[in-house]
Amino acid sequence: MHTVHTDNIFPGVELTCINTDKFKTGTLSINLVSNLNRETAAHTALLPRVLRRGSKDYPDMERISSALDELYGARIEPTIRKKGELHCIGFHVDFPDDRFIGSSGNLLEETATLAGGILLAPDLSGGLLRDDYVQSEKKNLIDDIRSIINDKRGYSVDRLLEEMCSGEAYSINRLGSETEALKITPQSLTECYLNMISEAKLEIYYCGTAKPEQVKSALQNALANLPQRNNLPKLGTEIILYPPSDAPKRVVETLDVTQGKLVAGFRLGKAMENNPDYPALMLFNAIYGSGVMSKLFLNVREKLALCYYASSSLDKHKGIMLVSSGVEYANFEVALKEILAQLDHVKNGDISDVEMNAAKGTITTSIKASMDRPAGLLELYFDGSVSAIQYDPEKLCEMIEAVSVDQIVNTAAEINTDTIYFLTGENDDGTRN
Repeated sequence: MHTVHTDNIFPGVELTCINTDKFKTGTLSINLVSNLNRETAAHTALLPRVLRRGSKDYPDMERISSALDELYGARIEPTIRKKGELHCIGFHVDFPDDRFIGSSGNLLEETATLAGGILLAPDLSGGLLRDDYVQSEKKNLIDDIRSIINDKRGYSVDRLLEEMCSGEAYSINRLGSETEALKITPQSLTECYLNMISEAKLEIYYCGTAKPEQVKSALQNALANLPQRNNLPKLGTEIILYPPSDAPKRVVETLDVTQGKLVAGFRLGKAMENNPDYPALMLFNAIYGSGVMSKLFLNVREKLALCYYASSSLDKHKGIMLVSSGVEYANFEVALKEILAQLDHVKNGDISDVEMNAAKGTITTSIKASMDRPAGLLELYFDGSVSAIQYDPEKLCEMIEAVSVDQIVNTAAEINTDTIYFLTGENDDGTRN
């Protein structure tokens, strides 16, 4: 069991304390949340990596590591996430819970102070973020962006989103683009940093045994130099309910691959209007294509052997579903036809009790497994806080168990194909498959 308490540390700085004695560590998740922007995405993604390199009090990684060692092996790691069209950067911090240290333990306060210094007092040179740190981490960021193409499955999903959401912020990768990353300088990154710490929403999550008032006090001291934030920009994700045309957009790309990659993108229609029924959406996705008991896995992959893998994923923040599949080039059309046929089966209510129970078990087990890890528990609450409908993980499990087939059918009724992407190779004669 755990209890949850929310409070404001400063204006625009929200703290959520999840109190539990289940874990041996205390954990902080520090998140700067802004709207995804194509021109600044690479800068934003680079910031936590550069900040982690050194602070005013601990100006290099060696001294930061030494300070963490003195805190019984505490950790501070940069995080870069994308939630719908929100860009979330910051730090994951964990340390031994003070109850294991003895009466003199104050690791929460000391670790929070160290993390606050990394965030608010970076090591500067001439008033700018250090050039050597910027250039080193910039190179690493560009290498990470370039490496995306090496994972053809992930690359295909990224390309589908670029095509399907070409005029939307959702098409932006969480790391930004290589073109924009190449433009980064110490001056431009420092400007981005100053904007972020004064204008981005700051959401902090704590998991451990410390009382909320103790956590709040520790963070107020650690973040005392945070610029005042009173007029924060409005944050949100644009949700487009329907595809722009009746006929799905088709994109075919040729690369040196031995296995075709088929990705289909769908808009969720009325399911995302007003108050989305998240439990029904999650169950729909599980029955249709998420897991080994789904229709895509059992029929398209196992029974008909039309693909090497086939699975669906849902972004409830954006109102988009993706189906990703690995296929032989010659099986593209027939595999696509069967993928869409299985969607129609769900829309028509062709859902057995076995499928329903398996889907409910899969989802609730996954949620409960996440709640068995501090990072997973914090992620569930953070994900809920940036959703259109905020939810508690335990309550969500109860709601999932209560979902009916009719709810799923109603949720799936207006899910329509928006874009189909196919990554193919070449025949020996050089012609496209």
